[in-house]
Amino acid sequence: MLFGEILAVALGAIRANKLRSFLTALGIVIGVAAVITMVAIGSGAQKAVQDQIQALGTNLLSVFPGQQMFGGIAGENRANMKVDDAMALAIEGTTFANVLPELQRNLQVKYGNKNGNVRIIGATSNYPEVKNFKIEHGQMFTNGEDESRKRVAVIGSGIPTIFNVNGAAMVGQELQIGGISYEIVGTLAAKGASGGFQNQDEQILIPLNTARYRAFGTDRINSITIQVRDPDSVNIAMLQIERILRREHAIPPGSDNDFQIRNQAEFLSAFQQTTQTFTLLLAGIAAVSLIVGGIGIMNIMLVSVTERTREIGVRKALGATRGNIMLQFLIEAVVLCVLGGAIGVALGSGSAYGLAKLFRWNTLVSPSAIIMSFVFSATVGIIFGLWPARRAASLDPIVALRYE
Repeated sequence: MLFGEILAVALGAIRANKLRSFLTALGIVIGVAAVITMVAIGSGAQKAVQDQIQALGTNLLSVFPGQQMFGGIAGENRANMKVDDAMALAIEGTTFANVLPELQRNLQVKYGNKNGNVRIIGATSNYPEVKNFKIEHGQMFTNGEDESRKRVAVIGSGIPTIFNVNGAAMVGQELQIGGISYEIVGTLAAKGASGGFQNQDEQILIPLNTARYRAFGTDRINSITIQVRDPDSVNIAMLQIERILRREHAIPPGSDNDFQIRNQAEFLSAFQQTTQTFTLLLAGIAAVSLIVGGIGIMNIMLVSVTERTREIGVRKALGATRGNIMLQFLIEAVVLCVLGGAIGVALGSGSAYGLAKLFRWNTLVSPSAIIMSFVFSATVGIIFGLWPARRAASLDPIVALRYE
């Protein structure tokens, strides 16, 4: 028998039992769709956070207050980190391009007759440069406005949505933060949030000294972000930060730091490894259904061999070889798996798109996941179709012709 004839016979056998063929392939459909969807969710989450961290820049270092130490034992309260620490870093750091201290607190904000609880950030005028923000309307407050403690504010792109107004129209208007009026001098371009981070668009920036003396009444800062001039100098910069802050905090030699330094590049690498493991775990769980679907195909093919015993005997009597019979049943199994895989890819891609639209999840259907699913489904067809194919090929033609 020629290959074309074998293929035609195999496809004819599938068409002759359309419902059974569909139900047989259903396990593969569900398995491939589950793999595509799970990988899309994991890959989407990984890419979203990766984009956000890379948007900030891998040459950023973040300093946070650590635990207070008492005789080598960590206390319950966080250590103090003050504006003076940031000033010392800005003056003495030879590898630093920018030093950005931040005070953060949620306060009640009123605009017109509407109220909202919003995150207020007291920062210096270099905030957009360090955090990679763009000013969409108006301008950023200046160093002079910071030094003179002006009551001015720059709003995130999500603030107009909270108050249901146009962002450009808010520039030049006033809003109240904690009962104090501030003039809106600019708006930030949209940046968004993902991967569990706070929404960077739903925040209001005010000058650092205004926050210290008017809004918050404290000089205890929440964090210091340091932009390193050269990414290759990050390790040197970390050593400089440690040396300067240990001196500022009067930490004796041999004692632990009461602050934490975090490297964006290291955080990105760690998160990539974590999300990759999570994605593989999801894909592995979903792949179990592919194996279950393959077992279903093997069972149906074994039943098919039994039902078509006389047909196999006739083909062998007419000259079909063991290889011809085996190839025919293998083709049937592989076609069922590949067709099921194609439907599963379409269903999985549609599910990923639907989840992104319905729940606003970050999903990413990668070509590698599609190729992997196709290859895996074809492999399942070969592996689980091999035993029924060998059983059919090994039938004795005389016994097969006498089978009732």
